[in-house]
Amino acid sequence: MVESPFDVEIEVGEILEAEPFPEAEKPKMTKLWIDLGDEEIQSAAQLDHHYDAADLEGRQVLCATNLGSVRIAGFKSEALTVGVPSEEGYPMLVSPDDDVPLGGTLY
Repeated sequence: MVESPFDVEIEVGEILEAEPFPEAEKPKMTKLWIDLGDEEIQSAAQLDHHYDAADLEGRQVLCATNLGSVRIAGFKSEALTVGVPSEEGYPMLVSPDDDVPLGGTLY
């Protein structure tokens, strides 16, 4: 196995709140507030191609939590919400099949 120079930590979170983010430069962005169990974070993700913001609330997702934060149109995004490209090339969320404890790390 090839060792990576990056030590990315991916944790399970639950989306507490989601809303469209029309102020962002990239189209189809969504603001997310995510519960990691011991803390709440914010994330901005390009999800509107496949998801309505209201349908995201309560969903468990995977988040890369130790990459630092960025400001997107004044919104502090503290984690990268993990997704993979659909056939059309737009992000599809990666989620556990069943509910798992929040804050659990991917291994």
